[in-house]
Amino acid sequence: MNDNFHLDVPYMAGLFDGEGSVYVKQIIEKRKGKNPCKVWKIRMEMSMTDQNVMELFHETLGVGTLKERKFNNVPAHYKKQYRWTCSHRQALQVCKLFWPYSIVKLHKIEQVIDHYEPDIQGLDDNVVDLAMEREIRDV
Repeated sequence: MNDNFHLDVPYMAGLFDGEGSVYVKQIIEKRKGKNPCKVWKIRMEMSMTDQNVMELFHETLGVGTLKERKFNNVPAHYKKQYRWTCSHRQALQVCKLFWPYSIVKLHKIEQVIDHYEPDIQGLDDNVVDLAMEREIRDV
């Protein structure tokens, strides 16, 4: 890929809004030889057949992993599919980047932000304070 070319954040947020998914759920995880415990599963992922776009998306964000998605018993004429995934704190980083531009995934993105940074806002709503966010990034 061209190291001098990166995608714009609004474009990536729109692409993710249409093609991606956000998973935020608390589950009870069974552990071998130990008591079950509650854990949070937080993951973002996006799959596409266009390898160049997926590579640019991954390189521009600089977080997560990009792998070819494997399927069983797929006809030879099907295109390869590529999946980008990130989880936990990396997902928070991406959510904060995409938040101002998201529409469809906005609620889930806000859930991730609220999970990790519940005190980032003084209001009782699900909106990130952009002025406070800019101060945090400038430090």
